[in-house]
Order: sequence, then C-alpha cells, then structure tokens
Amino acid sequence: MNKGQIAVIGAGKWGQALHYALSTKQNTFISSRTKRKIKNFITLEEALECEYLIITIPSQEIRAWLKENFIFKKQKILVASKGIEAKTGMFLNEIYEQFVPSSNIGFISGPSFASEVIKGLPAAIVINSKSKKLYNEFKDFFPDFLKTYYSKDVIGAEIAGAYKNVLAIASGICEGLNLGNNARASLISRGLVEMQRFGKHFGAKKSSFVGLSGAGDLFLTASSTLSRNYRVGLQLAKNKKLDEILKDLGEVAEGVKTADAVIHLSKKHNIYTPIALEVQKVLQGKNPKDSLKDLLNS
Repeated sequence: MNKGQIAVIGAGKWGQALHYALSTKQNTFISSRTKRKIKNFITLEEALECEYLIITIPSQEIRAWLKENFIFKKQKILVASKGIEAKTGMFLNEIYEQFVPSSNIGFISGPSFASEVIKGLPAAIVINSKSKKLYNEFKDFFPDFLKTYYSKDVIGAEIAGAYKNVLAIASGICEGLNLGNNARASLISRGLVEMQRFGKHFGAKKSSFVGLSGAGDLFLTASSTLSRNYRVGLQLAKNKKLDEILKDLGEVAEGVKTADAVIHLSKKHNIYTPIALEVQKVLQGKNPKDSLKDLLNS
C-alpha cells in the first residue's frame, strides 16, 4: 500500500469535482472504468494501492464493484455515493462493512453540487464516521473552500442523503405542474418530516435532519435545476416516459432507484411515507396530476 497517497475512484462529475478540490492542496489521483484525459489519472489497480480512497461509484453498482475489484489492504475510505440498494433495501454502510471494518469508513454528506465545487465555490460538508480519527485524517485533505464537520451518525447521513433525492423528484414534479412556491415549500417541509420519521425508525439522530446532511442538502437538491433528480421530476410533470428522461439526462439520478428502496423498507417496517410512495407511482407511470390529488387527500 502506498502510504499517504489519496485517490478518487469514479470519474463522473462528482468524482472529478472532488479530485479538483483535493488537488488544490495535495497530489491526488483519480481512476474510473474507462480511461479519461484527466491529470493524475491512474489504473484502478494503482488506485487501490493508495492508503486513502474516495469512492463515488453509483450506489446501485457498489456491491458488484466491491465483489469484483476490492481487496482490503487497510485502506481508509470515504464514500461519496448516496442511495439505498433497491434490490435488498440495504444501506451503503451495511454493504461496505461486509468488505471493510467500520473504523476505516466515512461517508460524505451535505449540500454540495459538483458544478460549484469544481469552480472552487465555498461549501460545507459533513464527514460521517464511527471513527473521529478517520475524520481527522481526511479533513486535512480538503481545501479551505470546503468546510468540513464531523458526525458519527452514519445512518442519519445515509438516509438523509438518499431520501432527499426522492424528494427532489417530487419537488421537480411540483414545479413542472406550475403549482407555485407555496406548494413547493409545503412539499419540501413535509418531505423533511417524512424523511426524519423514516430515519428515526432506523436509529438516526434528529439533529442530522435539521443540519447540513438533512435540511441543507434537501433544500439545495429540491430547488435547483442543477439537481439531476429535480430535472427528472420536471420532465415527469410533462408526462415524458422515464426511459426517455434518463436517456436524455445521460447521468445517474439516484432518486429513481432509491424510491423503490424506500418504499420496500417503509412497507416492511410499516413507516408512513406518502410522498415517497407517490413518487414511486409516478416513476412507474401514474399521471402526476392524479398523484397530486391522492397526496392532498392522504
């Protein structure tokens, strides 16, 4: 293992943004499935030899990637993906902990659009880990324009980061139907309550949902066309087919699969999640206007 070296795995927009941010402070490598013309691009084999890894692989691909590629060599890992595995309803920390000790894993959360990070615009993020030692090691890699905070509420950060993408789709639908600012503010506020209710069932702390990881990330993602999930909602409101929307998007919108995972878990544990349920139904083809009526009457 190459002591002290850091690599970002995954060269999508978020991976490239984190690579840029960290590169302003120290030499940082980056790797992905396909070779890219990016400074300090290395092979996956070389990247996995680095002591510190930041992984941005989409949440639905994580398990297969770990099985096929990862060998634990005491690497320290920050997970920058957000989502819940749709097939199993498992949280990312549960998947990673099958391959890496929890003391070697942290999770990034908080409001941080890649397009702004890559411009060096200021933002605040939370590094969530059971190990404060791990946080202290990683925080020194981040530049001054990315303010870092520590939390040990891993499950709270995970749920907030995943659920807000589902709510962003709902918010995009609301905007696409021209329902107005009052309706969107009401939707986001009730969505925050719903997300908190869901998180409480799994032992998340209330404070995580009113801070950067919860409200901060939700308000950002559910109110801007820079959000992929918000844009999905906008197009659904125009009755476009989901396959067509995702093809045009050309990127992963995590909220699409996460909606299925949230509803799977809410039904299994009897958790009241009306907004997420209607999002899932619209994704499956329900008319957004009918969904709105049912949501208002629920």
